[in-house]
Amino acid sequence: MTGPRIDLVYRLRVAPEQSAQRAQLLAVEQSIEMPPEAVGDARVIDEVLARVERVESLADGTSLARLQLACETVCDDAGQLMNMLFGNCSLQPDVELVDIDVPPSLAQAFGGPNLGSEGMRRLTGVFGRPLTCSALKPIGSTVAQMAGLCRTFAQAGIDVVKDDHGWANQRSAPFAERVAACQREVREANAASGRRTVYAPSLYGTLVQMQRQIELARTHGVGAFLVAPLICGVATFNAVKREHPDLAFIAHPAFGGAGRIAPPLLLGKLFRLFGADATIFPNHGGRFAYPAEVCQDIARNSRAPWHSLRAALPVPAGGMSVERVPEIRREYGVDTMLLIGGSLLIARERLAERSRAFVDAVAAADEVLA
Repeated sequence: MTGPRIDLVYRLRVAPEQSAQRAQLLAVEQSIEMPPEAVGDARVIDEVLARVERVESLADGTSLARLQLACETVCDDAGQLMNMLFGNCSLQPDVELVDIDVPPSLAQAFGGPNLGSEGMRRLTGVFGRPLTCSALKPIGSTVAQMAGLCRTFAQAGIDVVKDDHGWANQRSAPFAERVAACQREVREANAASGRRTVYAPSLYGTLVQMQRQIELARTHGVGAFLVAPLICGVATFNAVKREHPDLAFIAHPAFGGAGRIAPPLLLGKLFRLFGADATIFPNHGGRFAYPAEVCQDIARNSRAPWHSLRAALPVPAGGMSVERVPEIRREYGVDTMLLIGGSLLIARERLAERSRAFVDAVAAADEVLA
């Protein structure tokens, strides 16, 4: 009797007549990684060796290979899942990982988002409209400059103020000083306005370092963090998320383009599976080259029903502007967080005015659509 299996879809860029053989080689490479005829244990062949379910030829000359992988090869480790999905074959240029589905037991083991989109709404007190978000830039700023930006954004009514993903423990703004100052400004602005702006500092380093950062930030009342799962490692990210089930984690896509994993799978499904309450992705029409349909699929995968996992908020970003708010709102709907960074900061001395325009644009877009 075989155990539960993971469904996998790969795109093969080989001649159609070679696709069936290529799929079988892929199944071997991503499971037992040795010639099957050299295996003397029948159970390994029957239960551990990945299976090719079918291969479909596409009009563009590529093929989709649908495989099944034994869950026992993964256990409940996020890094090992990535290894078995695309470890060795990521080194082979004719293969792309397109999609996966995991059995409910594995989804439950990784856990998905702690709070999810509804929890992010409870955290910020925002219901019935998209959330707004901006970033603290540039790297090299001082603690006082960062705190000043936090104050301006929070007073303008932006819901989430996050560190830029490049912030770590730079001398100009060490983590401990930065977090204390930024959270203080957000807390004071919230006390004056009655709003609940959330500050999300960026985590960096090893698992032990991240745990210390979280413990320190908690003492200041921080309840959300930015993390780049592919920089710190997905196993580290999932471990931190599981150890702090009351915290929100916003996933940044840095390093997400380094391999041939389809963005809707990586940023929409895998980041959500490992614990992203919100997932940032480069929106079309900005400074990145994702097509509109890829962006829409990322958003769809972050929110679609998937076992018992909470939905994650999609966060279109990357060169977005206040003027595009109505368009982005129409495209992605209410359960979205709109992230605008540089387009606000370019206003310089008019930053407060531009930030309020961002907040007002989101409210106005929803009034029109209502």
